[in-house]
Amino acid sequence: MSTVRTGARGPTSPAVPTVRRLVVFVLLFVLVVIGASGLAGLLERLFDSGAGLAGNDVGSLARSLAFGLVGGCMAAVLWWLAWRRQGEEAERSSVAWGLYVAGVYTVALVTAVTALLGAASRLFGLLARAASGMAGADGAIEGTAWRSSLATGVVWAAVWVWHRWMWQHHGKGPRRLHTVPALAGSVLGLLIFAGGAVTALGSLLDAALRGLAGTQEVGLPWWVSVLQPLIWAGGGFVVWWWHWIRGGAQRLASSLANVAAAVFGVLGGCITAVAGATTGVFVLLRLVLDRSDEVIRLVDPLGPALAAAAVGALVWRYHSVLTAARSERMRETGLLLASGVALIAAASGVGVVVNAALGFAETTLAGTGTRTLLLGGISALAVGGAVWWRAWQPANRAAAGRRIYLVAIFGISAVVALIALLVVGYQVFEYLLDPERSGNLIGRIRAPLGLLTATALVAAYHYSVWRRERATLPPDAGPVQEVEPVQEAGPLQNEERSIGQVVLVTGSDPVLLTHAIRAATGADVTVWLRSGPAAGQHPASDGGAAAPSAGRVPDPGQLMAALEGVIAERVLVVVGPDARIDVIPVRDHAVP
Repeated sequence: MSTVRTGARGPTSPAVPTVRRLVVFVLLFVLVVIGASGLAGLLERLFDSGAGLAGNDVGSLARSLAFGLVGGCMAAVLWWLAWRRQGEEAERSSVAWGLYVAGVYTVALVTAVTALLGAASRLFGLLARAASGMAGADGAIEGTAWRSSLATGVVWAAVWVWHRWMWQHHGKGPRRLHTVPALAGSVLGLLIFAGGAVTALGSLLDAALRGLAGTQEVGLPWWVSVLQPLIWAGGGFVVWWWHWIRGGAQRLASSLANVAAAVFGVLGGCITAVAGATTGVFVLLRLVLDRSDEVIRLVDPLGPALAAAAVGALVWRYHSVLTAARSERMRETGLLLASGVALIAAASGVGVVVNAALGFAETTLAGTGTRTLLLGGISALAVGGAVWWRAWQPANRAAAGRRIYLVAIFGISAVVALIALLVVGYQVFEYLLDPERSGNLIGRIRAPLGLLTATALVAAYHYSVWRRERATLPPDAGPVQEVEPVQEAGPLQNEERSIGQVVLVTGSDPVLLTHAIRAATGADVTVWLRSGPAAGQHPASDGGAAAPSAGRVPDPGQLMAALEGVIAERVLVVVGPDARIDVIPVRDHAVP
């Protein structure tokens, strides 16, 4: 039971605990970073010189001692004072506590993983140089760098373990933002894995192409440039697996989880795949139509391009299947994101083709540079157009997400067209005012004119699509009915949805129940988790002690049976103790 203390100055403001938590955790965050950096500096000196810690740099040693001992001790004291209060529900449920744990967890994980993988990669390079008899100035630099990275990685790994323990603590772990660390770790692992895989596979393909061309790169053996990034790829995969598979991040159905999967998985993978494929097609076209450089220089970007296309396509495909399985809205979001990326590539290709065509018209001496520019535009147009057609065609029905996409295209097109038009106008007026010093007019305006032409074509097409879909919509179509039709028919699904939205209140894992509701009714599901001292007590029970909130999870078939025959725009589903289910149709206004 909480009390409000009063005195001569009146009652305590409700904002005081919030401000106090914010100040405490911001200060604790800063002290943890300062203490960890100081300890990393001390450990680095220990790795470098053993007993001679001071060496010739007394100032750096003094800074490390001050940061490590003073800052670290202050962080430990402040943490202990804050940790003792986290058993209280108000403290544990505060946003500041969740932000602190998620923030330090993410910073520590990023720093530790990059430092440890960097140390392993540098150490491997040092050993490879020693084995090849190439140890020199670069070897000495790597010999110092890997120790510094190892010291930083060890200290921040300890910070990460410490905050992971707090994150998963049963009695004091944060209730708010508790899914952020798992999502942050999975995103970090995915990025490191993809980057390392692209670099390793690109180096392998580059070595193969050089072998076919009969040329060998002077320096370290080719396998060194393959295995070093492969260390990063392996470490990133372990981090991703630890958070995504073992940590359960793939089962999260929150809005933040959907955004992370769509942005980093679908959008990031699509951008990487399209960029790699465009570069690969460009190199192949140059090999056939533009032999202006040596063959080895022409194929130099081909290995990394093919690697980027392969890894990007793998990441894109995996997350496309994942998001499509969650809901129809997420499936369409993935298609629209891919369509947007491909549209940008295709429009850029159109602009470059127009630019090159004007370059040919400008002078007969345009030659090699203009031909290369034309091939680049054709590559972007071919790859972007093919991907756009594949991603855009399935989304051939009117939907809220599709209309938002069309409006966004109009806005972006307007901005790009305005900038291009201003540049064209400036170049034209400068030419008219001083034609002798301004050079050729076509050469000055061909780049912005190509961009303006591509933007106009994009805007015209999407405007026609918007008008056609607007004309096919019924006059009384609301935002809910047009958003998310369900493709897979469930046992309760008729031709028209009988339930528009479901609010699920439960104290157990809601994933299976959420999927069952969506599959059966096609309704949008909002999950409310029980909390508070009476979390486990059923709303309709008649007194007595509150039961635990994590009771037996009801069978999805039992939930479907409870929803059968219910017709309402909104339905409240309350899961109580012993898997009891209450289905309550609700409405926010009277039906006329």
